[in-house]
Amino acid sequence: MKKILAILTFASISAFGLSAMAQDTNAPATEAKAPEVATKSLMDLWRAGGITMYPLGLFAIFGTTLIIYNFIAVRRKKFLNPTGVAEVEKMVNQLQIKEAIAYCEKNPSPITNILGSGLSRSTDNEIDTEAMTQAMEEASVEEFAAPYVLINYLSVIASLAPMLGLYGTVSGMVKAFNTIAAEGAGSASKLADNISEALITTAAGMIIGIPAMFFFFFFKNKYGAIISGASRIIGDTMFTLKTAIKFGPQDISEVIADSNEGNAAAMEAATKEEK
Repeated sequence: MKKILAILTFASISAFGLSAMAQDTNAPATEAKAPEVATKSLMDLWRAGGITMYPLGLFAIFGTTLIIYNFIAVRRKKFLNPTGVAEVEKMVNQLQIKEAIAYCEKNPSPITNILGSGLSRSTDNEIDTEAMTQAMEEASVEEFAAPYVLINYLSVIASLAPMLGLYGTVSGMVKAFNTIAAEGAGSASKLADNISEALITTAAGMIIGIPAMFFFFFFKNKYGAIISGASRIIGDTMFTLKTAIKFGPQDISEVIADSNEGNAAAMEAATKEEK
C-alpha cells in the first residue's frame, strides 16, 4: 500500500510540475505577440497567489493521489473475496475447522483474515460459536479501520483547503489596505497584485476542496456497503456452522450460488458507479 501511494504521489508531482513548466515556457511568447492583452500563465497565477499556494499545491497533489489510490483499492471483490468465502463456508459446513483456518492463512484478504480469526477461537474439545462471532467482529473492526483512514484524509483536505484559501484572501486584503495607507489609492498596480492574491487563493482552495469533499462521500458510501457485506458474510458463516453442529452437514450449494449472484450484482453496480 505504501509503495502504491509513493508511486502515485511521485506521478502527481511530476504531472503538476511538467504542466507548470509548460505554462511558464509559453508565457513570454504569448505576451510578446499581444502585449496589449495581459494574459497570465499558470506560473503567473501561482506567483500571484503568494506563499499560500505552496501548501495548497501539496494538498492538490495529496488529494489527487488519494483519489486515484482509493479507486484502485476500494473494490468489493478485493475486500470480500467471494471465491475464498465460498471455500471457507464449504469447509465450515463439513466441520473442517482446522482446514478452514489453514485456507484463510494461505489466502489472505480482509474477509478471510476475519473468518480465520474467529475460527481460530475453537479448540479440539469445544466449538464456542459466541466466542468465534465476537472474535470475527473484533477482527472486522481492525481490518476495516486502516483502509478507511485513507478515505478520511480526503475529508481533511476538503476542510483545510478552503480555510487556507481564506487565509490567502485575508493576507492579500491586508496587503492591499497597507498599500493604500502607505501610497494612497492611486497605486493601482500594487493594489491589483494584492487583490489578485486574495482572489486566486480563494479560488484555488475551492477548486481543491470541492472535488475532495465529493470523493470523500463517494468512497465513504462505497466502503460502507463493503462493510455491510462483510457483516452478512460473518452472519451466514456462523449460521452454517451452528446448523452443521446441530444437524450435521447441509446442502449449501444454493446458498453459495445465491451469495455469488449477490456479490456479482453488487460488483456490477459498483462498476457502473465508477464509470
